[in-house]
Amino acid sequence: MQFNQLPLSKLILRAIVEEGYETATPIQAMAIPHIMEGRDLMGCAQTGTGKTAAFALPILHHLAETPRPGKGKGPRCLVLAPTRELAGQIAESFQAYGRHMSLRGAVVFGGVSQHHQVRKLQAGVDVLIATPGRLMDLGNQGYVDLTQLEVLVLDEADRMLDMGFIPDIRKIVAKTPKERQTLMFSATMPAAIRDLANGLLKNPEYVQIAANSATADRVEQAVYFVDKKDKPAMLTHLLESLSITRAIVFTRTKHGADKVAKFLQQENVPSAAIHGNKTQSQRERSLSAFRAGKVHVLIATDIASRGIDVDGVSHVFNFDLSNDPESYVHRIGRTARAGESGKAISFCDAEERAFLSAIQKLIKMDITILTDHPDHVPTGMAATMRPGDGPRNRKGGRGGGGGKK
Repeated sequence: MQFNQLPLSKLILRAIVEEGYETATPIQAMAIPHIMEGRDLMGCAQTGTGKTAAFALPILHHLAETPRPGKGKGPRCLVLAPTRELAGQIAESFQAYGRHMSLRGAVVFGGVSQHHQVRKLQAGVDVLIATPGRLMDLGNQGYVDLTQLEVLVLDEADRMLDMGFIPDIRKIVAKTPKERQTLMFSATMPAAIRDLANGLLKNPEYVQIAANSATADRVEQAVYFVDKKDKPAMLTHLLESLSITRAIVFTRTKHGADKVAKFLQQENVPSAAIHGNKTQSQRERSLSAFRAGKVHVLIATDIASRGIDVDGVSHVFNFDLSNDPESYVHRIGRTARAGESGKAISFCDAEERAFLSAIQKLIKMDITILTDHPDHVPTGMAATMRPGDGPRNRKGGRGGGGGKK
């Protein structure tokens, strides 16, 4: 379906053209008409399928076509997101799609001073994007009025469940009008999310694009069995040998992310770490450098497994396999976005064999197992790697994260 076939406001269609969009993704084509009719909706789709536009575009259309009732300053639309990164990206999308409209928006999340956030709320907002914790804090201080809310969106609902936000979400929802439109989006549908949907949604439309826990179709997956002590050298070798544009390396812990980043920097691989112990400004600098191509390798914990929508990630490396198999699905969803293909390479040590089994059971497929030395790589992954080629020290070598750009 072409966007110009949807009955969206001309101002929004103009912004869509300027963004370079022509064809709606399946989730957008299926969800937008229902949302524009005012229906509650439960959307289940893989990451990277365009869910943000699927709700942002019809919400902006509603706000453009419907004058604000009354003179209040509270938000007409509230979007709840699990992480500050995702909240920021949703805010950027609303700003881009609504660039020709005179709507006011604000994004609130923790880790930074609340001063500027409070000032925006006091000035009045139409669209508020928030993480649950900071929204609860500001609400308890009397800065948030949800009595005029018309549309509530819960994005990445399963991630908010994992992070323990559901009690906060229920408290927030209790402060909103009963007569509202509610939209939920989730990559997976565990029982707890179905229960939440049943309690919040009224006669909803269900839109499912892929089977629960399905991995991205265009991601080529493989695993190396590697001793824990050999993982850093293996990672360095693969980063140098493969055709990598951008890579995200996932570790299980914050300390592990810092150790990997330090090791790669010593090997002259431009890289940066992002995790919960970093300040908001540090995380934003690392993401900006990654997007701009100043660093080609981002080392992250699972805080970054969703919500970081960066184009052109060619490879995802699971330096540590997650003990939560669903996190694997969300990690590898950082590549093969927007119709592109991608590669996901995992390292599995002896203690992680059970994690690998759980992942394969969840995704209902066997991941290609490679030798424990880099003598072979999956079809399509080979670049300059040769049989017998061992990990090489890159000190004094070329920078840029390795491989062809």
